Amino acid sequence: MPFRIALSGINASAAELQVIGNNVANAGTTGFKNSRAEFADIYATTNLGISQNAIGSGVRVSSVSQQFSQGNIGFTNNNLDLAINGQGFFVLSDNGVPVYTRAGAFQPDRDGYIVNSQNQRLTVFQADANGNITGSRGDLRLDTSDIAPNPSTAIEVTANLDANAKQFAPYPGLPVFDRADPTTYNNSTSVTLYDSLGNAVLGTMYYRKTANPNEWETQLWLTNGAGAPVEVAPNGNVPGQPAVMTFSNTGNITSVTPSLGGALAIDYAPVNPQTGALNMTFSVNYANTTQYGSTFSVNALTQDGYTTGRLNGIDINDTGVVEARYTNGQTRALGQIALANFSNPQGLRQLGDTAWTETYDSGAALVGAPGTASLGLVQSGALEGSNVDLTEQLVNMIVAQRNFQANAQVITTADTITQTIINIR
Repeated sequence: MPFRIALSGINASAAELQVIGNNVANAGTTGFKNSRAEFADIYATTNLGISQNAIGSGVRVSSVSQQFSQGNIGFTNNNLDLAINGQGFFVLSDNGVPVYTRAGAFQPDRDGYIVNSQNQRLTVFQADANGNITGSRGDLRLDTSDIAPNPSTAIEVTANLDANAKQFAPYPGLPVFDRADPTTYNNSTSVTLYDSLGNAVLGTMYYRKTANPNEWETQLWLTNGAGAPVEVAPNGNVPGQPAVMTFSNTGNITSVTPSLGGALAIDYAPVNPQTGALNMTFSVNYANTTQYGSTFSVNALTQDGYTTGRLNGIDINDTGVVEARYTNGQTRALGQIALANFSNPQGLRQLGDTAWTETYDSGAALVGAPGTASLGLVQSGALEGSNVDLTEQLVNMIVAQRNFQANAQVITTADTITQTIINIR
């Protein structure tokens, strides 16, 4: 009877309208992927198959398949808002159970873990204490405690010493070097150093040209927070005896005495900074220092220490590396965001809240770093919108409505015919 056939068509049209309605309702849902109703015809079969002149028995919904096309990316002012440009899913931990999503609205919880609104934690490839990314996966956590200071041990000086500068007699000649008297040396330069407690200690290097051709003496003094000057003696020299730098007649440095293992660097003996910290040890590298006939200039002056610092912000690059910025100017990698892909994404099972879980049909999760294999890149400060095209959905709604009306008309027509047969006398 055509009643059942038309009823199957009405049910199919109603199911399609439900799918369209769900798509339209989630047009503004972050990371939502629209679905499509797919239909198959129905034929009555026997053990020998379907006869050549068989008439169909209606229609059924064969599948409601998700469409994982890219949604539009909109930019926000939150660094923890993340969007995937390309294939892949964020990996989340729901009390240890992995779930997957394209919705990247994250924020820290009270314990510092990066979570979504369902309190599911973002999974990353974790970093070691030195900021190197490892293959171990775990939850991303922001550490808000102070980071330990790093005492200064290496100074690098890139400077030019004036070849025409005033000459002084070599050590221990007169006038005797006096750091408080600028007439007893040619030039000086300073750099802020840090002890093992993170205290700032001012290091000042003094330069004095001798009467020997192309020869300079240098001394290093420290001044702590209390203003107490402390001389730092080169290894092998007595206090007050400076290190010596020698230059070629083309202005390039050729040797330092005493040197650090034959290099163009001075190794200084341990010195007490008088701050309660450990003794400080230094090497000062002069490999890029020159002696040309121009005024004294310092082109670069660097050191490897830093004071303690607190978390000041985070940056996430397109390969998913999460870097923490600290108040002392240091940065450190906390981890790298893990993305997952599947052989058959349409086989994923929906969990609600814009999340999926893997199934036998989807295949096992293929987890990797953003930008590797078929995985897309990560955009920080952005969210991926729904991939619902409202215009397309409204057109599909009209078509589904027409199909519903047409099937209803089949029932009306069949009813009229049946009534005519009943009325035959």
